[in-house]
Amino acid sequence: FHRAAKAEEWSMPYDANRMSDWQISEVAEIHMKSIWQLQEELGLEKDEIIPHGKVGRLGFMKIMSRLGNNKNGKYINITAITPTPLGEGKTTTCIGLLEGLGKRGKRAGGAIRQPSGGPTMNVKGSAAGGGNAQVIPLTEFSLGLTGDINNIMNAHNLAMTALTARMQHERNYTDPELAKRNLRRLDIDTKSVQMGWVIDFCAQALRNIIIGIGGKMDGYTMQSRFDIAVSSELMAILSIAKDLRDLRERIGKITVAFDRYGKPITTEDLEVAGAMCAFLRESINPNLLQTVEGQPVLVHAGPFANIAIGQSSIIADMVGLKLFDYHVTESGFASDIGFEKFWNVKCRISGLQPNVSVITASIRALKMHGGGPRVAPGLPLADEYRKEDLQLLEKGLPNLIHHIRTVKLSGIKPVVCINSFNTDTKDEVKLVKRIAEAEGARVAVSESWQKGGDGALELADAVIDACSENVDFQFLYPTEMPLAERVELIAKQIYGAEKVLWIPGVEEKAERLEKDPDKKDYFTMMVKTHLSLSHDPELKGVPRGWTLPIRDILVFTGARFLCPVAGSINLMPGTGSDPAFRRIDVDVETGKVTGLY
Repeated sequence: FHRAAKAEEWSMPYDANRMSDWQISEVAEIHMKSIWQLQEELGLEKDEIIPHGKVGRLGFMKIMSRLGNNKNGKYINITAITPTPLGEGKTTTCIGLLEGLGKRGKRAGGAIRQPSGGPTMNVKGSAAGGGNAQVIPLTEFSLGLTGDINNIMNAHNLAMTALTARMQHERNYTDPELAKRNLRRLDIDTKSVQMGWVIDFCAQALRNIIIGIGGKMDGYTMQSRFDIAVSSELMAILSIAKDLRDLRERIGKITVAFDRYGKPITTEDLEVAGAMCAFLRESINPNLLQTVEGQPVLVHAGPFANIAIGQSSIIADMVGLKLFDYHVTESGFASDIGFEKFWNVKCRISGLQPNVSVITASIRALKMHGGGPRVAPGLPLADEYRKEDLQLLEKGLPNLIHHIRTVKLSGIKPVVCINSFNTDTKDEVKLVKRIAEAEGARVAVSESWQKGGDGALELADAVIDACSENVDFQFLYPTEMPLAERVELIAKQIYGAEKVLWIPGVEEKAERLEKDPDKKDYFTMMVKTHLSLSHDPELKGVPRGWTLPIRDILVFTGARFLCPVAGSINLMPGTGSDPAFRRIDVDVETGKVTGLY
């Protein structure tokens, strides 16, 4: 294959049925535009591009200083129906739409999230899209890119290093000795430490750990934990920060622990906030990659909208709206999670209003919601998903209807994109179209995985048409609404719950937070499974008559988020029995990475 790639024996669109994603990426890289070619096409000045190997960063402050008064382009959000564990091609839809808009002669670009090493090395892959609708270069995209997640890990773990070192020294030294070292006693409560450590893998063995085992110079013995890196509050801050000053101020307000009197201990108290920001000084600049067909793609911030904000960054969207006539931005998972956070949190912070939202749907997922057999990574798909079954499909369509109605609550008339699989039949597609159009949505079929931009022309036309309409955009709730009322509104209006159950002690915590004047302007960031509209991943379709349990509220004082946790969700996912790393390797003669998807 490598010899064929070098000899340029393949032509676009590439044969996605015969070639894997990494093979398509390798061949496409032969024709990939250089950073300097993209710079010229985007009208950027030389000092506004920061090269980094095959990719680059955009110096966003310089770009915004020069272009900040320019008119914004059209703002397009990508969301989805409730997915199967395999995903339904939301990034493929995003990249395919960019390619389709390019085929229509539009100046289009997008913003997607950087993949976490957790799913890349586990069961979900690197979320680069797929086939002829993917981001390249795939290896760089999947394996660290320009170091943003690594910088977040270093900054986060530096805060924990500062905390645990301070606890050790306060235990070992008297107050006069602390004074000699220019330190005041913080009296940190070991049972009220809010943060853990982070690592960018799905490492279930690190969910609960004991640290400080040994002598008195080996740290303070206490229970601790690891979360996945992209769930760090620092990733949330990177997602919503508007400039370097905003980033620095938010980092300094992160609560790491509490003292013995209940007073928060911040990173500023630990005198570590400046050093943390130093790790992130370059990460504030979006990364610049491209599609297989050469459209620019900004990659910034991280995934996991079920346990984090899960949005491409506000900074990437601000830049993209100045550079492109059509800027496409991606939200994590389905509309009940990713779009709801985009709508009521990200847009409220940024002040930006979308023109349209695209709901990605697959017939495979709708059949699952209709009661089809279990879908799981590593297991072959059942015959019900490979053959026409209109009855099963029809039973699953309420899930699509629910998501259409969710998006319409924001004032947007959505576009439903049927992400085409070769097992879909004409009658199945016709049924989905009929039901979606009856709900007031535009509908388009996308074959971008197989055909690239040529397969996304119908989708591009639907989006262009939708962008010509006026949108009466409105938030779900006012900022003055109390936290408990917000949670109940989201639970009932967005998830379809009958009521909310506050686990003992959590409702009192909500009441205390509501009365705290410093938290009046905090945003509500729900934490919930992405595999169901409910808190239970086994409840498919549109569950009825269920109760949403809230078992905790996480407080992010830097991001200014209150995060109600619904059900038994974990900030550290686990690695499955057949992880992707088993198939990833390096060709020792060429140095090429194989097996990524």
